[in-house]
Amino acid sequence: MHVLVNTGGGDAPGLNAVIRAVTLSGLRRGWKVTGIRRGYHGLLDPGPDGLVDLTRDKVRGIAHLGGTILGTVNKGHPFEFIAERDGKKVTIDISDEIMRRFKEVGGDALIAIGGDGAFRIAVRFLKKGMPIVGVPKTIDNDLSCTQATFGFDTAVTVATEAIDRLHSTAESHERIMVVEVMGRYAGWIAMHAGVAGNAHVILLPEIPYDIDRVCERIKRRYAAGRRYCIVVVAEGARPKDGDISTIGQELGREVRLGGIAEKIGAYLGESTGFEVRSLVLGHLQRGGSPTHRDRLLALRFGAAAVRMVEQGKFGHIVAYNPPHMVPVPMEEAIATMKTVPLDSDTVQTARDLGICLGD
Repeated sequence: MHVLVNTGGGDAPGLNAVIRAVTLSGLRRGWKVTGIRRGYHGLLDPGPDGLVDLTRDKVRGIAHLGGTILGTVNKGHPFEFIAERDGKKVTIDISDEIMRRFKEVGGDALIAIGGDGAFRIAVRFLKKGMPIVGVPKTIDNDLSCTQATFGFDTAVTVATEAIDRLHSTAESHERIMVVEVMGRYAGWIAMHAGVAGNAHVILLPEIPYDIDRVCERIKRRYAAGRRYCIVVVAEGARPKDGDISTIGQELGREVRLGGIAEKIGAYLGESTGFEVRSLVLGHLQRGGSPTHRDRLLALRFGAAAVRMVEQGKFGHIVAYNPPHMVPVPMEEAIATMKTVPLDSDTVQTARDLGICLGD
């Protein structure tokens, strides 16, 4: 058995732990394990720049490292590859060439580690005949089929620690601090880090916010003698009767969200008269070593993926259904996005603590 493995989409803490688990689990069964660099692109690059023979030595001591030793891409996927023609950038389909190379190297299966975007690509390769098992990866925690994805716990930990640090400086200067966190169209990071970090306002994509209500809540807080405020906002939060904040789109990539913290901060400063600072945590949430929870979860995902290959469960992803890892059809896994339930206990806890959710 020759198993290939790749990582696609944005990086997440725990990717290297999955690669280590896949490699060791495969080698233990007598299989050959090969890593594809830069998503699927490595299949088209000859030599060590494209494919890497994953041995015990290659994966020794990598489980605690952030990033991915295979590299990753989130633009120009094989069905919409960015190429230059007559001085212009165009998208072309190179999926047949990828399939040809997969067969040339003797691939029996691919373990694709990624999020919904990577799985949409994988579904199209499945229909072309490539045997694939998926491992879910996203710090956004927005895949509906699995209770948790690795990388989420680390992102929340980083965001919570940042919010903790902002309390003292905000109180010292009597400032409003607006913190933008990742999550795209799901507010899991904002909600968990905001509640854990004792934020006073949390704005989520799931609850369109009324900025004037946020202003009134902050004014009341200042009037009561608590003259500082921490506002946590998800990058995909949007006002009532308004749109999400974007900062452009490149060919072959999803639209980039961002800028919401600066916009909210400017409005709050003008409306309340209080001093405001805004900051974007950005890729800090993706970088660095995974927490022990993410590390263990990633190792479990990788080992389970190899077991699923052994069982021939292609076209499925590994899903965490505590206490077990279970197979879920890939198309079912990406059919709907998992957003923060408004009737969840965490949301109710936030309201009981007096946190403003913008509604």
